[in-house]
Amino acid sequence: MVIQKQLLLPAMARGFHLITDHVLRELPELRQWRAGLLHVFIQHTSASVCLNENADPTVRHDFEQFFNRAAPEKAPYFHHTAEGPDDMPAHLKAALLGSSVTIPVVGGQLALGTWQGIYLGEHRNHGGRRSLVLTLMGE
Repeated sequence: MVIQKQLLLPAMARGFHLITDHVLRELPELRQWRAGLLHVFIQHTSASVCLNENADPTVRHDFEQFFNRAAPEKAPYFHHTAEGPDDMPAHLKAALLGSSVTIPVVGGQLALGTWQGIYLGEHRNHGGRRSLVLTLMGE
């Protein structure tokens, strides 16, 4: 069986945000799955999704600092500059982190590790609401 839903997240500040609870609220059917996969895809090129530490918020702060150094706003971007100084770095960060994650489903729950959660990487200063496609496959 396959269930597919679109999840519209609220606008979030620039940085990394745990969205696991948003995803779980959108998929109450998950509890009925014995085994399967959840695929989470973000429909944007200036934000990303990834899995990482869900307990210590300092990890999210350090993520933001690292990616700001890896793709700084003041770097000489020569061509794609019309949408503001945070746009091209946002595209680079999204390309590095990715647009989707796939998580096993076991016994009606996401088979995340003890300290894992789903992150939204918001790479724009004012990115607005972000849209995710959630595809739950299994039995």
